[in-house]
This record gives sequence, C-alpha cells and structure tokens, in this order.
Amino acid sequence: MGLVLAFGLIAYLGFMAWVLLAPTVPGDWHIDLQASGFDPGRGQVFCIMPDNRYGPLADGALARLDAIALATPRTERLAGSVEEGRITWVTRTRLMGYPDYTTAQVMEGPGLCVFGRQRFGQGDWGVNAARIGGWMQELLGLPEVPPMTGPLARP
Repeated sequence: MGLVLAFGLIAYLGFMAWVLLAPTVPGDWHIDLQASGFDPGRGQVFCIMPDNRYGPLADGALARLDAIALATPRTERLAGSVEEGRITWVTRTRLMGYPDYTTAQVMEGPGLCVFGRQRFGQGDWGVNAARIGGWMQELLGLPEVPPMTGPLARP
C-alpha cells in the first residue's frame, strides 16, 4: 500500500511540475479571433457589439483593458500590443498555477471581443467568465458584471 501511495505522490508532483514548467508557445494562444477557422469551443467570449446597451466603445479601450488585465493578480502579457489591436494575457490560478489564456482583439464589426480559455482540463468552473466579466465591468464602468455574449459575430 505504501508503494502505491508513493507512486501516486510522485505522479502527482510530476504532473504539477509539468503544469508549472510546460513551455507556452505564444502562437498557440495569441490567435486571431476573426480568422475563418476560429472556434471558441469551451472558451468564454464577450463582445461589445455596435448596438449594445453599454454604449459606444470609447477610444483607447484596448489600452485600458490591458492596464486592467495587468493589474489582475498572477496575470502577465503573453503576446500582442495595443498597436497590433490584439493582446493575449496568461493568468495562473492561485493554488495550482494552472494557466488560463485571454485574448482581446479590436474588431471592425463588434468593436472589441475578449476570449478566455483554459489550457488544462475540461472545464474551469466559470473562472474565465468571471474574470472577463470583471474586466468588462471595470472597462465599461458598470454596476454589474455583464453576461457573456456567446459566439463571435463576424463583420
């Protein structure tokens, strides 16, 4: 029984090391949300549509969102820039250090779309939706967290 527990502990520690040390290839996560093959899959999407109830998107929204994201604990910019019109951040969970990736892109149709997804596992228990909702609440100056909008609308 002790050997089984020892093996289990070693396997768990190995998995944790892999999660924390696995290299992140920016090109795998800094994706174009307007690309024809883009599929949000299990990810969470929030788009500020032209006819939204929050009003028009103010100039400099991506720069303000970048500042909001970088002020989030355990979040750093992975790729992109305001000048590029697309930024991807990685946020690691507090306890286990699992990476979640969030990409925001300025788009002609919707204005701004934000897409969050996890790297490991089948679900994230609403963590990405809550983070994106909080960022949008702060960006838009809302008293409540806005709901996710679902699939991206293509211009």
